[in-house]
Formats: sequence, structure tokens, C-alpha cells
Amino acid sequence: MRSHPRRDSVLVVASVCLIWLPACTTDSEPEPPGAAEPADASQPTAAPAGQVTDLAADPEGLAFDPVTGLLAVAVRDPNRLLLVDGATGQVQNEVPLPGHARHLQLAAPGGPVLVPGEDSNALIQVALPGGGVTTTEVGEYPHDATQVGSGRVVVGDEKGGTLSVVENGEVIQTFDDLTQPGGLAPVGDLVGVIDVADFSLSVYDIAAGERLGRVPAGDGPTHLVADNRGDLLVADTRGDALLSFRADPVELQARLPLPGTPYGLAYDAIDDVLWVTLTAINEVVGFDMSSGEPREVARFPTVRQPNTVAVDPESGRVFVVGRTTGELQTIQS
Repeated sequence: MRSHPRRDSVLVVASVCLIWLPACTTDSEPEPPGAAEPADASQPTAAPAGQVTDLAADPEGLAFDPVTGLLAVAVRDPNRLLLVDGATGQVQNEVPLPGHARHLQLAAPGGPVLVPGEDSNALIQVALPGGGVTTTEVGEYPHDATQVGSGRVVVGDEKGGTLSVVENGEVIQTFDDLTQPGGLAPVGDLVGVIDVADFSLSVYDIAAGERLGRVPAGDGPTHLVADNRGDLLVADTRGDALLSFRADPVELQARLPLPGTPYGLAYDAIDDVLWVTLTAINEVVGFDMSSGEPREVARFPTVRQPNTVAVDPESGRVFVVGRTTGELQTIQS
């Protein structure tokens, strides 16, 4: 990771060495049924790092756009998308949504923001910075959405067990070989998908219209991101671990024990740093991934129930929202 003056004043917790364990198979107890969820976070024992701003009820879902400098935040009561100035934390625009959303992604720098409206069975694309809306009907209870290299958007329909492929505002293809799709992440024209019901990772070639493979992904995976090398980094939420997978061929490379019920993920492609929220202990941790093995470089106390994290790779700001408190936390890393 290149040197940054902005990191020099940070209290970095690097004295604790975490071991990046090679992938292997071991005997284990049968996995408990059902999708993994973030921990029910208790009252924080430490003051949150950085700046904390009151925001709105039930914030969950973040996406930062480096072109406009806007942070998109999904909130409820009523359901809407807040467009927040990443530098000041002030709301610049509010976009009504037809249903609640839990996860957001940016289609590309400059937007739009991909908003899966879970209880409206719709993909909402919100233009930046103006907030114009395009809506596409997709499968049942869309949970996450991502854009692949061709520009097509892939939506994981959690309760329908399907992937909807959207192009020009229409569903052009559907994959129906999943049970309960959760998090999605693109690697070129490939997309990785976590199935939270059977604890697996599948990779699909969207251009070819086929699944390349499916492998086990821990004791209860939820979300994933792709790094600069095209590897898929997965939060094994129930298993208290971070997993690394090669996308093609699909295979587990390594496992890092990570106590604290990891859930939210954000990747800084400039500094090659992965940020992970630990919902059981109200913390966010940064790992330098540049050597191919994660090295902890920062750890901060957060607001309560830090289900979601985003990062501005240009400034190094890390954004966390507290689902319980309705607060936005901005940390200068």
C-alpha cells in the first residue's frame, strides 16, 4: 500500500498478527440451517472514531461515488435514498423509493446507484447527482445488484431463488439454479454470487449465459467484493472468517479467522485495502491486501450496529452507518 500522509496520524492496530490460513478441509459440526445475519450489536463500549452525524431511521446500504463525491444511503420510514455530501455529511437530495433496500452498489463511477427494492420486487437505478429514477420489475425480493463489464446489471432475487439479468431496462435472462442469493460482486463479465441458504459461492459467465462453478463458502457467508486481482473476498458471517476465492476456476484459496461476526465489506482499489465491519463488537477493520495476504492496518470503534461500510479511495474516508442509532460515521483513515 503506498504511503499516504492521511494515514500517518491514525492509531493503527498492527501488533496483532492474524494468520492467513491455506485452504483445507476439516471435520466440522453440521452447519445450522438458515441464512446468516449480522450480530445483534450491544451498546458500544468505546466512543465512535471520527465524526458522527444524525441521519435518518434504519440506515443500511451505502455506495460512494468518486465522481460526484456523493454517498448514497438507503433509509426507511419513509423509504428513500439519501444523497449525502461525502465531505460534509450533509444531505443534498432525497429520492423516494417504492420499497425498502438493504444493499446498494454503484454501477460505475458517476452512477447510477443500483437500489434493489426488496418488498417492491424492483430494481431502481438512481442517476447522480440529480436523482432521476429508472425502475425495472425483477424477481421476488431483490437483495443485491451489480453491473458486469458488458454493462448488464445482475440482480439477486433472494426469495425467488433467481438471478435477473437486466439490459436497457428489461430482464433479458434469468438463472434459476440458486436457493437464496445474497451478495453479488463482478469480475469483468463474471459475477460471484453468495447463496446464503446453502452456504456456497457460485460464479456465472453472464456473456456466455452459464454457471462456471459452485463451491462451499464457510459456515454462513453473506457478502463479497472483488479486489484488484479479480479474487472474490467473502464475509463468512456465521463462521467468523474472511475467505478468499479465485473466480475462474472457482476455488477457495485461503481463510482468515476474524472474530466479531463480519458482515459489511468495502474495497479501496487505490490503496488495496479491504474494510470489514464486525457487528458483534461495533468495530470496522482495515486489511492491506497488496501482498496477497491480509495485514491489519487499522481498527476503529463504530456506531452501534455497523451493518454497512463504504470508502472514498481518493480521500481515504471510511463511512459506516449505525442501523440502531440512525447515524452516519465518517472516519478519516
